Amino acid sequence: MINALRVAATGMAAQQKNVDVLSNNIANISTTSFKRSEASFTDLMYSNQVAVGATTSAQGTLAPTGSQIGMGVRLGSTYRVQTQGPVEETGDTFSMAIQGRGFFEIQLPNGDRAYTRDGNFRVNQNGDIVNKDGYLLQPAINIPEDAVNITITPRGQVSGLVNQQAVDFGEIELVMFQNEAGLETLGENLLRETEVSGAPVIGEPGEDGAGTLLQGFIERSNVDPVQEITRLITAQRAYELNSRVISTADEMMSAVNQIR
Repeated sequence: MINALRVAATGMAAQQKNVDVLSNNIANISTTSFKRSEASFTDLMYSNQVAVGATTSAQGTLAPTGSQIGMGVRLGSTYRVQTQGPVEETGDTFSMAIQGRGFFEIQLPNGDRAYTRDGNFRVNQNGDIVNKDGYLLQPAINIPEDAVNITITPRGQVSGLVNQQAVDFGEIELVMFQNEAGLETLGENLLRETEVSGAPVIGEPGEDGAGTLLQGFIERSNVDPVQEITRLITAQRAYELNSRVISTADEMMSAVNQIR
């Protein structure tokens, strides 16, 4: 009977973490380029009452299935779902949405590199293209103060007019990883390379599987509110069922204690 209490408690703890993940998804429903996360669960170890294949008689017959009692569940992992989010027009010259695979590379103030799909870029006081926090886009691209008619092609070429002359200011590159789900989340729409993500592969937009750029747009969150609310209700029901198991086990134990 005690096992039922412990097993149900693991179920409640797991569903609480599931609700935490879903809550974060819903909270970031309007976050630029946010990728929703999903919780993955795994069952705990089993108690073998009768081992599979155990001898059941003197004649050597074997138990075909055995008898195993599970000890519950735990959160195995959370992983980001890398599906494309919808794009939204901003009209801003330096806003860019990635259509397909890839990340922009950002240089952090300490010199480290981070990666993002948030294409909400601006130009700082020096003319450099930076993200919303002022971190430099890599490779660095500088736009002269008197430049006009700035265009960014789907292949990443940045150009414009200076004194009525066409000038090429540089090329935006995209970075890809073998295991995008293995990137570490830093917050602020930034990700960091890890051992399991694989090394960054730098490429030109539209080449070797990399996506293309769409100027004047940004990628929105890929969170579907209807699906997330449905998952949230399912998690709540699972939590309630585990709570009911605890109540039932408690009632059964009370009934046993009342036997005289």
